[in-house]
Amino acid sequence: MRTIEITTTQNVSIEYELAAIRERIIAFMIDSIIMWTSIFILLIVVELATTGDMRRYVFYIVWVPIFFFYTLLSEILANGQSWGKKAMGIKVVKISGTEGGVSDYLIRWTFRMVDIYFSLGSVATLLISSTEKAQRLGDVIANTAVIKVKPKSNLRLKDIIRIRSLQNYVPQYPEIKHMSEAEMLVVKNVIDRAKKYPNTAHREAVNDLVEVLRERLNITEQITEPIAFLRTVINDYIVLTR
Repeated sequence: MRTIEITTTQNVSIEYELAAIRERIIAFMIDSIIMWTSIFILLIVVELATTGDMRRYVFYIVWVPIFFFYTLLSEILANGQSWGKKAMGIKVVKISGTEGGVSDYLIRWTFRMVDIYFSLGSVATLLISSTEKAQRLGDVIANTAVIKVKPKSNLRLKDIIRIRSLQNYVPQYPEIKHMSEAEMLVVKNVIDRAKKYPNTAHREAVNDLVEVLRERLNITEQITEPIAFLRTVINDYIVLTR
């Protein structure tokens, strides 16, 4: 499993798992099915609604944009995710930590011709398999990477933190059970990052998270030990939901 560490504009480092080449290929296949299905349906509509030369002109006006611009437009409109990428839980992101722009997606789209079509995918496969950040040529030029945005299906908070001998444990914040597992994984990640990178940015991230949880849990007292509080919240969640 390859990972990439991206530093956000707030100087907070976040680690992501890179999308595997298999997932990227499947996403490409899903997008291809969607694209060709759309063209086929529109072809039928054009066939039924037009005649003669008009039929041919309308078909090209409809077919060309879908075939050439489907991926580009979907990634621009969905912030780095085509429908195939959404289905596979992967996304295009900027390695610099900034939001991807139209120019970034345009560069990736332009180099698809070399990465995928002209080389029958061999260039993309070779580069994704061999580069440190699993980048095809378009990614290298655009300074982007494709990451996983969904946790693995077998990943659970209980697998990350093992609580032993808590039969007599009394939760301090029972309202925590209404939060989602994904939210608690974020809490765990913030703790881990603050421990690994004890800098000002991560301390601020911890304090901001504490304030959010205080509001969500209706806590009125001040929290003097933020990390201890966050660990207690996680323990409470596991005990109340296991």
